[in-house]
Amino acid sequence: MSKNTNFETLAIHAGATPDPVTGARITPIYQTTAYVFKDVDQAANRFALTDAGNIYGRITNPTQSVLEERVTALEGGSAALATASGHAAEFLTFHTLMEAGDNFIAARQLYGGSINQFTQSFKSFDWHVRFADIDDLSTFEKAIDGRTKAIFIESFANPGGIIVDIEAIAKIAYANHIPLIVDNTMATPYLVRPFAHGADIVIHSLTKFMGGHGNSMGGIIVDGGKFDWKKDNKYKKITEPRHDYAELVIADAAGSSAFAIAARVLGMRDFGPTISPFNAFLILTGIETLPLRMQRHCDNANVVAHYLANHEKVAWVSYAGLPDNKYNDLQKKYAPKGAGSVFTFGIKGGYDSAVRFVSSLKMFSLLANIGDTRSLVIHPASTTHRQLSYEQKIAAGAGPDVIRLSIGIENVNDIIQDLEQALALS
Repeated sequence: MSKNTNFETLAIHAGATPDPVTGARITPIYQTTAYVFKDVDQAANRFALTDAGNIYGRITNPTQSVLEERVTALEGGSAALATASGHAAEFLTFHTLMEAGDNFIAARQLYGGSINQFTQSFKSFDWHVRFADIDDLSTFEKAIDGRTKAIFIESFANPGGIIVDIEAIAKIAYANHIPLIVDNTMATPYLVRPFAHGADIVIHSLTKFMGGHGNSMGGIIVDGGKFDWKKDNKYKKITEPRHDYAELVIADAAGSSAFAIAARVLGMRDFGPTISPFNAFLILTGIETLPLRMQRHCDNANVVAHYLANHEKVAWVSYAGLPDNKYNDLQKKYAPKGAGSVFTFGIKGGYDSAVRFVSSLKMFSLLANIGDTRSLVIHPASTTHRQLSYEQKIAAGAGPDVIRLSIGIENVNDIIQDLEQALALS
């Protein structure tokens, strides 16, 4: 489609055409393991990466390919790789970049599951994380050394709905010739397009707002296509001849899609966290209504945040859309359509009051997810961030009094009514 096509149209049409065999307008679920080759030469060329066609379901699938093209178009990237989950997208991203003994810088304001992956599981690969503070950008610069391979941030930091200054951190990454990876799960490209602000790689948990209905898991890696992988030969998997592909150099063969291709034909090939065709289909269907849903999410969340900010039982509200929030100026710069759906607040009375409040809600669902059409709630200190130390919980914005809300697209008056009755009982 044209580069000038509007977001709402891309969300419905990008990557998709009527099925050439049946004429089906909706992208079919290609529920197959493997693909028939026309002849031996075609098979050989595909295994050598000189023919981009399908080989095996672990690496490519036509339903998956439409999903990848659609998210690439929405983010403004060059190529993408869909995965089984957001965690799988994180893992394959770092596998493509890192060697044993390398490190990367991550904002300390992150989803608790990412912190756990970075600090625990990555140690098995001898990959090391160094945390920096988005409120003190000098901590990013100070943490970089000769073995640093990336900077990782979230556009909207989970769980507090904090808006991150992507451009400022991108300048630090650029000056040190390391890619900036932005997890855009909570914002989605409807609110924030990180590539426009200097990001090099964007990842998503498609399980959340992109799919939007709490019915399917998926993740995605989007290549921005502008990072110079060959500049100093730091990223050997991309720039050095591959013995497993007849000495092919991925950076030369794949050009602006080199990172996405490397993640697919190296990481996905060998580790196999492949998205199912059915989940790809469900997420594609969800993306068609992404602009409508995200705007409703934002509008509802803004009303709810103002309501809570004025409630006598609420100690504080962390929502960038509030005029007195310290991230409000960044919200206006990066996400003028809205500050998102997910935010935290502190209830007076601390841990015990927080638990009573969450237990008293009736319409809100208590579960470990965000980005559903339904309104969701969780107490991070006892759930998503439970594995962290007290100090890590405080640093991540998940203290004992913190409640995280993911505001759905129900009628906002019904949302507030449920909050009101639960606050009365807390």
